[in-house]
Amino acid sequence: MTRVKRSVNARKKRRATLELTKGFRGEAHSNYKRAKEALLKADKYAYRDRRNRKRDFRRLWITRINAAARINGMSYSQLMHGLKLAGVELDRKVLADIAVRDAETFRRFAEVAREASAA
Repeated sequence: MTRVKRSVNARKKRRATLELTKGFRGEAHSNYKRAKEALLKADKYAYRDRRNRKRDFRRLWITRINAAARINGMSYSQLMHGLKLAGVELDRKVLADIAVRDAETFRRFAEVAREASAA
């Protein structure tokens, strides 16, 4: 069996890890072993928080829609139920954006929802 020299690949792998941990605190950006551990943890947090970000934004949108709905004399659930009955297929992200940027358009959506739930 011939001898395999691995120094080039090993150095390349270590350099890549240290490059990814640039800006980390303490030894986590300079010591390979600590950097590797920190990178594993950072990747775990990144994976988890990509999912949590979706959750957080949905909560924010619902809060904004609820605030705008109450200005128009409805609760969030009444508004959403009325929009569903009226056949308005806007998602929460768009509704929240309309509530923040264009109060008049949101008021018209609230009226549509009120009429649909009354009928």
